[in-house]
Amino acid sequence: MAGTFAIRKAAQIIEAGGIVAYPTEAVWGLGCDPLDVDALEALIAIKNRDPERGFILIGAELEHIQPFLTHLEEETIARIAPSWPGPVTWILPANPAVPDLLTGWRSTIAVRVTAHPLASALCRETDSAIVSTSANRSGGPAARNVHAVRRMFQSQIDYVLPGSVGGDPRPTEIRDGRTGEVLRQA
Repeated sequence: MAGTFAIRKAAQIIEAGGIVAYPTEAVWGLGCDPLDVDALEALIAIKNRDPERGFILIGAELEHIQPFLTHLEEETIARIAPSWPGPVTWILPANPAVPDLLTGWRSTIAVRVTAHPLASALCRETDSAIVSTSANRSGGPAARNVHAVRRMFQSQIDYVLPGSVGGDPRPTEIRDGRTGEVLRQA
């Protein structure tokens, strides 16, 4: 498990515009500053990803995610709150000021309050939400261990935060925040 120094180093790299690999609930993730368009473009290139797919954001608490959202109704908060922190990603109305690369040019954004201790600590250290996309080439299997991350990305990423993925067998469930409908089953 990564110590304070490693978490601080990963946060500093993200804040400086870099890309960091880190463990999440089910797979390794790649992350960057969600407001840094250059970092988002680099992440798209590394993954060979369609820019219109957008990205998921994770935070350690709702306060990390709120700046990326429009005002949430109490009913919506009541719907999502019981699942956080945890492995449920919600599609919610995006703040119009967030970069289009983050939302994939949609009016919504995918967000999660993570329960993974390292991913959560990284968000706390940056005091913000961070991008969380699976560590894989677009369409390929996601890395489930640090060796696969290093083999897949070698020198294309700036840092690998030491640690292990959680026990979830599949990537997080995705739900529509307006309706509760399951869009991707866990």
